[in-house]
Amino acid sequence: MFGFLKTNRDLPSKENALPGRGAPIPTADRHFVSGRSIHPPFPDGCETLLLGMGCFWGAERIFWQQDGVYVTAVGYSGGETPNPTYQEVCSGRTGHAEVVMVVFDPLKLPLESVLGLFWERHDPTQGMRQGNDIGTQYRSAIYTSSDDQLMAVRASAELYQAALKAKGFGSITSEIAPHKPFYYAEDYHQQYLGKNPNGYCGLGGTGVSCPGS
Repeated sequence: MFGFLKTNRDLPSKENALPGRGAPIPTADRHFVSGRSIHPPFPDGCETLLLGMGCFWGAERIFWQQDGVYVTAVGYSGGETPNPTYQEVCSGRTGHAEVVMVVFDPLKLPLESVLGLFWERHDPTQGMRQGNDIGTQYRSAIYTSSDDQLMAVRASAELYQAALKAKGFGSITSEIAPHKPFYYAEDYHQQYLGKNPNGYCGLGGTGVSCPGS
């Protein structure tokens, strides 16, 4: 969102990143749409993924609408600055991506289906941008919570890369990595499009279907 104000596409080093703070910034306690707690502990059997697809407003709505998703929340991950604010993330000096925490029941919504939504609902080939939103915080990213998830994500990326190549698209630039610290975004960002149904959503997919999703 408002990416035209932010064009830095270089991640800061740990030494050059903003210092952040020791305590979490204030955020919501409960999901605006479902009323469930957005903080752990979550029900037994649920899994968690952190997904960066550009602006986290529209990305979060995609997932809270899915049967099998227990709860979602938006925040920042993948960078160096602890407990950053939105303004700090937008400066490009934290290294964080805007991400959605997706807590899901794999017996109701398999991991492959979650990944299918991730790949198909944004363009994972754009590097440090998503559409008109430009900057490091808009990069595509998946941060996993287990070794099994990491293996499944890498396999899914290979399948989707082949599908993209067949349609003339370039290489996937998504960052795929094990669990990174997740810092909750401010209250007003949580379920933003539930509170503001006509609000900004800049997501757009490639139109290429994900095999096996």
